[in-house]
Amino acid sequence: MVRVPKILFVFVATTAVFLNGCVMSPKLFTDATDPLREYTIEGKGKDRIVVIPVKGIISDFSREGMFQTEPSMVQEIVSQLRLAEKDRRVKAVVLKVDSPGGTVTASDVLYHEIKAFKDRTGVYVTAVMMNVAASGGYYMVLPADYIMAHPTTITGSVGVIFLRPKIYSLMDKIGVGVNVSASGENKDMGSPFRESTKSEEEIFQNMTDALGSRFVNLVAENRKIDAEDIRDISSARIYTADEALERGLIDGIGYLSDALEKTKMMAGLPENARVVVYRRERYANDNIYNT
Repeated sequence: MVRVPKILFVFVATTAVFLNGCVMSPKLFTDATDPLREYTIEGKGKDRIVVIPVKGIISDFSREGMFQTEPSMVQEIVSQLRLAEKDRRVKAVVLKVDSPGGTVTASDVLYHEIKAFKDRTGVYVTAVMMNVAASGGYYMVLPADYIMAHPTTITGSVGVIFLRPKIYSLMDKIGVGVNVSASGENKDMGSPFRESTKSEEEIFQNMTDALGSRFVNLVAENRKIDAEDIRDISSARIYTADEALERGLIDGIGYLSDALEKTKMMAGLPENARVVVYRRERYANDNIYNT
């Protein structure tokens, strides 16, 4: 009898799982079908602070890869807020934001969900900004009880942009054209295949202005900013942390640990309050900087 080396046996057995269609293949990666679970980052107390990361472009589109499916940012954040709402031990939520913004609707949905979460639960919400928290990344945290920026954060960009690529000049050069049949004169407005008319540009600008005005008005309403600073903010420029603090866009400047301490104080929590996250898998040497 020939003895098969253990390492060879493991390889052959694993390969058989993939090649034999009658055998259930193991799941190699966690994905959106796996439930979120609570993991403790620090502290041992009964009361909990939930840290929710907001990283990347804000959208309501999920991403499907070869081996796993990632939920959209909107879905993921709302799922975590729902879990926090069900747990009466949760006394505060910290939104750790590192986002340049995203779509208008996705940002507005998160604004609404965070505000509704606060109204339903009375739980304190703190937002702490990391590298960038601009445009939609700032919009969504407006309901927070306290907004803190990292000393090197870039924030602001309170406005809306609508990009419309045009390729008709290139098409003319290479001799390609497009025939369009439309049921109304404005049905193909914004088409990249032709120049926009003056009336179309006015429609686009009015829509952009309306969406931008909503953003500015929500900033004024939630942050109680005076008219002079609002005029500057409505230019949609970006600000350093010091400039944002001067204009009332944020409440303080500090590090993530400072934001946690401020949250404990606001929520009346003890020093050993448990800081937790909701994830689909466990990480070795986990800490609050894990994204």
